[in-house]
Amino acid sequence: MTSSTTVQIPGYIAGTWDIDASHSTVGFSVRHMMVSKVRGYFREFSGEIVTAEDPAQSRVTAQVDMDSIDTRQEQRDAHIKSADFFDVGNHTEMTFRSTTVKTDGADWTVEGDLTIKGITKPVVLELELNGFGPDAYGGTRAGFSAKTEISRKEYGVDIDMPMDGGGVVVGDKITVELEIEAVLRTA
Repeated sequence: MTSSTTVQIPGYIAGTWDIDASHSTVGFSVRHMMVSKVRGYFREFSGEIVTAEDPAQSRVTAQVDMDSIDTRQEQRDAHIKSADFFDVGNHTEMTFRSTTVKTDGADWTVEGDLTIKGITKPVVLELELNGFGPDAYGGTRAGFSAKTEISRKEYGVDIDMPMDGGGVVVGDKITVELEIEAVLRTA
């Protein structure tokens, strides 16, 4: 973790938080047929966020069930789960573990290790702190948005499906977008 001058964040609460998957989204988009983007998400995931007294000392871990992919088209989802893409039969989980949290005063980044198909690569998430506050159930919630771009080929998802006349059916660059709501753990 990077040490820094303690940053003041309105409403900030230090503690351990569990990701509330029912109020969060782990989504992605990828270029399709060279003309549009296909969007999808994972229905099942979990994680823990630890917000430290010094926000730069915070950390996050997350797990995503690769079998829970949903692009709103069953045949495509089955193909993505196959050995051509995620090989879900052998690689059931994608994981993320942060290594560094940084700020330049206004913008935040979370650096960490993303593992897909047993291949771990560093990624940088652009982070937005959406807020901290009470919920309707007597608990406390926090919200975070994050975004990054990865190369699917770097993670062994390297199927090439060329199109007649040039280009590919599925692009290499994947935009990952997270909308995370987390619940503060109580003792």
